[in-house]
Amino acid sequence: MELTHDGHAAPDGVPEPVAHVTVDVPRLRRLLGVPELEWLVERVRGRLVAGQPLTGAVSLAAPTSGQRSAVERLLARPPGGGRSVTVRLEAVDAVLRRSGICPDGLAAAVTRLTGPVTPAAQARAEEDAAWDRAYAPLDALVGDRPELAAWAARVRADGLARRLGRTPEAVQTLLMGVCAALRPLPADPAVSLAAFAARVLGSAHALDDGTPQATLTLSGIRALTGFADGSGAEWRRDAWASAGLLKDELSSTVLTLNLRGTPALDWMADEGEPSVLTLRQLIRRPPSVASPVVRICENPAVLAAAADALGPACPPLICLQGQPSAAALALLRHLHGNGSDLRYHGDFDWGGLRIAGALLRRVPWRPWRYAAADYRAALTESDTKLPPRPLTGTPTRTPWDPDLAEALADAGVRVEEERELDLLLSDLRGRP
Repeated sequence: MELTHDGHAAPDGVPEPVAHVTVDVPRLRRLLGVPELEWLVERVRGRLVAGQPLTGAVSLAAPTSGQRSAVERLLARPPGGGRSVTVRLEAVDAVLRRSGICPDGLAAAVTRLTGPVTPAAQARAEEDAAWDRAYAPLDALVGDRPELAAWAARVRADGLARRLGRTPEAVQTLLMGVCAALRPLPADPAVSLAAFAARVLGSAHALDDGTPQATLTLSGIRALTGFADGSGAEWRRDAWASAGLLKDELSSTVLTLNLRGTPALDWMADEGEPSVLTLRQLIRRPPSVASPVVRICENPAVLAAAADALGPACPPLICLQGQPSAAALALLRHLHGNGSDLRYHGDFDWGGLRIAGALLRRVPWRPWRYAAADYRAALTESDTKLPPRPLTGTPTRTPWDPDLAEALADAGVRVEEERELDLLLSDLRGRP
């Protein structure tokens, strides 16, 4: 049953019209809105925000004479003393109602003086709902791309989007752009990053380095493609390229020897000279010939020695020159897709093993004298005139041969690829 404004019962199902209550604002401001009673108004507003009842007493320690006099005027009580002043909230409520200054009492008076009050619980619920709406684009993306579910969960949990956007509205706008960028990736055929951003996000600079949209999109790309963690301009360029977005088609290169399949490569192979292929060349005209076996090395010294020793007779060889570049990955994926059996060799140290592992996550290959038995043989056959070089860095796994990581940890010695040149060249000559 509902009560009418005068306290009588209203018939069931018939809502009582809310009576229009007039607040005497000038008198309210003179009585309760004076600077000397700001402390009292703030205490009442704090209780309203916290959802607490306006009952009981509130006290002010060490009041000024003006604050004490204001309380005495408000409650029409005689002057007092003491080290504090105490006000019962029910008494203030009664004064406001009886005087007609604010017939709805203390809560309505404070709201009229200070503005609408949103209870903290309601504010928290509204904020939680706003953040749920902010992350809604991730839910829609995962519906289209389930493989990004774990990444989307991390974005919700790690707070990066909140730090970048700060407000629910800004985060929602940010994630809408990020999800729009990730949905069509990887791009095939590859496309300019700026052209992609202009087409999908409406601005060629939307994915420029340092923008929140680029930061989160690149995070999603790594989850999508398995691109290894890293930093720096070259790493970012190659990470974009792993999803078919070309930030710079010309500066990403790969070093090769005796690949064939384009007029330029055929001419260089006839001469037995190394070639440097750009990402642009590999995207626009990849080699049309895929050799049955293509060997891969880590260090340029191996490829240079092969060119010097074997020239045109050297079988196809590709050099990573460290971490695999976008150009190297594009070439190796192309060759693997066309039937080439890829064989890899690198440095026997933690850095070399990490490079090999990063490559294996993106392109299948088999070891080329790069297993535990080969490492132990290399230790035995190393030049005794040269002191062993201690192994440094953080250990890593070797999924192509788990025993290899254990062998390195046990021996604690690094063997660089250049120290095995004779053995590698013997393989390239095709004889033991």
